[in-house]
Amino acid sequence: MLPPLLATLALVAQAAPVLELVPAQVRPGDALLVQVTDAPAAPAGTAAGRPLAFWAAGDGAWRALAALPLETAPGAVPVRVAVAGTVLAAELQVVEPGFTRHEISLDQKYVEPPPSAQKRIAADRKAFAEAFSQPFAEPLFAGDFDWPRRAKTSGRYGDQRLLNGRVSSIHYGLDITGPRGAPVAAANDGRVAITRAAYLSGNTIVLWHGAGLYTAYFHLDRILVRQGQRVRKGQVIGRLGSTGRVTGPHLHWGVKLSGLYVDPESLLAIDFEHGTAPPRAAGAPEEKPAEEVLQPEPPPSSSQP
Repeated sequence: MLPPLLATLALVAQAAPVLELVPAQVRPGDALLVQVTDAPAAPAGTAAGRPLAFWAAGDGAWRALAALPLETAPGAVPVRVAVAGTVLAAELQVVEPGFTRHEISLDQKYVEPPPSAQKRIAADRKAFAEAFSQPFAEPLFAGDFDWPRRAKTSGRYGDQRLLNGRVSSIHYGLDITGPRGAPVAAANDGRVAITRAAYLSGNTIVLWHGAGLYTAYFHLDRILVRQGQRVRKGQVIGRLGSTGRVTGPHLHWGVKLSGLYVDPESLLAIDFEHGTAPPRAAGAPEEKPAEEVLQPEPPPSSSQP
């Protein structure tokens, strides 16, 4: 047991917990990393009033992924974390997103599903709700997330769509272009939560990555994995197609975090190795089409659970 003076000096020398938001400037609908360093115990807290679930990152560091609702207004948003009797506070700066509006004219069959499809749509929703209800666990991935396909985007997260002159929907993912049969890769390591031929999203794969995080791949021509299978980042899991309620081939890529669909580009911007991310810019993002990279077929061993 230390003498009283040495014990006091040891307490003074002990580093106090530090709260960091990565990045601290975000857009509505973003995913971000909440980090607490020098924490003697597991933290608990909220971001924008939504609970955070932390995992141990080593050396007294803890991390949580936070999801910001799309409806969040620009301005300051509070983040509060309690750890070992200490309350840490910070503010996210939410910038104006400049979401775009697209007017689309379609045949009525693409606007409203027929009554005969309602039973199938309800069954799809129930199956996907179950797939998205995995218990919280530490990340199944170690590195950063990558594009499932490097090609030009045709629809961005947050786009407002006016179908035949009236507001129909908000786009909750990225539409990535390509020809039918082009390879679609896993954005990161994870496990297949569900594969399903759904009425609206067509041939669909949902990957569970731990940390409350999922990626979804819609309208595939072919599915090359099975439910429960472990996959690695970059592994080809399907082929791009036009199944479901769409008018042409493309990949709709979605990211769901803590029950909310978030902007996939915000997840791509997080450097998980170093715990950094650039601040998100205000206004509509500039289109930066990436050079297409056709991923090689996975070796036979990668198809095992």
